[in-house]
Amino acid sequence: MTATTVTTGPLLELDRVSFRYETRVLGRRTAPSVLNDVSLRVREAETLGLVGESGSGKSTLARISLGLHRPTAGRVLFDGTLLGRRSRRALKGQRQVVLQTPQWALNPRLRCGTSIAEPLSIEGVRKAAVKRAQVEALLERVGLPAVVADRFPHELSGGQQQRVAIARALATRPRLLVLDEIVSALDVSVQAQILNLLRELQATQHFAALFISHDLAVVRYVAHRVAVLYGGHIVELVPSAALYGRASHPYTRALQTANAADPDERFKLRDAAGPEATSEGCVLAARCPFAEARCRAETPVLRRFGASTVACHRAEEIADA
Repeated sequence: MTATTVTTGPLLELDRVSFRYETRVLGRRTAPSVLNDVSLRVREAETLGLVGESGSGKSTLARISLGLHRPTAGRVLFDGTLLGRRSRRALKGQRQVVLQTPQWALNPRLRCGTSIAEPLSIEGVRKAAVKRAQVEALLERVGLPAVVADRFPHELSGGQQQRVAIARALATRPRLLVLDEIVSALDVSVQAQILNLLRELQATQHFAALFISHDLAVVRYVAHRVAVLYGGHIVELVPSAALYGRASHPYTRALQTANAADPDERFKLRDAAGPEATSEGCVLAARCPFAEARCRAETPVLRRFGASTVACHRAEEIADA
């Protein structure tokens, strides 16, 4: 993609973040690990893609970035400020989210203009005329006519509803947007329109973005860098352009080739119940065809390899395979 110029300092920083959900099963308390020692940085005007299968920890990472969950371990900083209860008021409106299904985000009983104006009211805008003018400006920014403000969500197409949801997210001029599978429920042609809109908006408003998706092609198009998660671990961090070539981690390679028309061209992992929940060894060892004794005994750490940062003992061999 033609990337927007980004600054060098991180706007969002996750420093060795881990997270566990505490639950009770048959009266016994359990705390399965969802994220493990995750470190990420996102700069202003940068989009970081998050990819991985269901249960890999993408949405939990997003909630932690928004301050909706507190990490079990590690720190989350936003523009150098440690996220916590005391920082919520100071950072109000600076982080927003757009969800996969706009019907869930928009109240069906409210006109679209009223939904878009809600964040403005929370921010202290009281005059109806001022709010109406700002709502119409936001609709214009996302490519919708002003008359959409007077319509109910069910009167709009799915793509138009998602544009309304984006307009509402932009109402407070956020510095960070979390975009959770926002085009997966849309037709392919509408997906392209929404993705182009996001790129145009970021070029003018310079917000940072976390873009969550299962679709590598979509992520390649919209993101500057991509973090690949498996079992709550970051296994590879790559520039988006590198996803067009051969990946250096077997799980990334499997994601790349999952939709190949020829089954023989797919990089196949072994069948297994899921990630190995062990304190030692690689989380992918049970499924990786390259796994050896070292992979089961020694946890790989993220290290530089070419343009990527990869957690794999055999990255060099896999890249050449």
